[in-house]
Amino acid sequence: MTPRLPPIPDLDAMMQITARLDAARRRVPELAGAEPGDLIRHVPGKRAIFHGTLDGRRVVFRMHLTAEHDAARREWDELQRLWPHMATGDLRTPQPVAASIADGIIVLERVTGTPLLELLYQTAPPARRAWLRPAATWLRRSTAMSEDWRAPRPDAWVARAEAASTCQPFAQLRALEEDILAQMRRLAPAVAAAPWRTAICHGDFHPNNLIADGARLTGIDLGGSQRLPVLKDAARFAMYMGRRRLNLSGATCLGVDAACLGAFSAALDLSAQERGATLPFFLAVEALIRVETVQLPPSRIIRAERMYRALLADLKRTQPETPLFG
Repeated sequence: MTPRLPPIPDLDAMMQITARLDAARRRVPELAGAEPGDLIRHVPGKRAIFHGTLDGRRVVFRMHLTAEHDAARREWDELQRLWPHMATGDLRTPQPVAASIADGIIVLERVTGTPLLELLYQTAPPARRAWLRPAATWLRRSTAMSEDWRAPRPDAWVARAEAASTCQPFAQLRALEEDILAQMRRLAPAVAAAPWRTAICHGDFHPNNLIADGARLTGIDLGGSQRLPVLKDAARFAMYMGRRRLNLSGATCLGVDAACLGAFSAALDLSAQERGATLPFFLAVEALIRVETVQLPPSRIIRAERMYRALLADLKRTQPETPLFG
């Protein structure tokens, strides 16, 4: 078998990034020792993430490419807010090292380890579920300082799911989405009946944004942090694995692993209303707003359809008074 070659670097992108970093180094003393390395991710016109060094230390640079740098400031503020609470122990965030907000540049410690989803695939199924409680506890730890109960707005999330569903290119999934949307509308009054918990959340909390190193889990890619319903992040994590049909405990509930839901229920001390209405509602949101693309392999579409059917069957049964999981 021919060995797989590494991806060809985007030379034009790296030239643009290097020029911008050079300009910042000349103006900002804290960045004078910055040296760029391999490009990790580049979203043209939005952001670039790349390895490098700062004064010889291995770091990660996050460069916001927009003219306005409000997002860079929010990200830097959030990293500084979390770091004192999650600098030690087994549940961590990266150390914020330096920043030039005027240049849209943030420098973080480089986290070593293996993305959790990758590690789960490498782990025998009986041992996978041991990671669920630490992952759920990471979410709890990171949101506890900013948690607040606020008036719910389920209709806004229904509208977002409806809009995303119109872009679904696969007819068999689109038909199931209509029924899932109907169940979201059924649950919306129950969700709206009580305040929902919000916090400054990760914003894209999934297993590959947790890096495992021994027993340590470090959350990365905190650039989307904003105040959101906490259960939106929990649903994102569970559904990320659910649509891939990753076997963790062998039991499924609401289209995802039942043990995963149990771990978040325990870590967040969810009420019956949250277990029976709010989290199922957000699992439906997460299922619909991440639209499959025609570039995906057929196996992914088959797994997505199976997840949709399992989710829909349990959405029809769940009630705020009688949740389907503990």
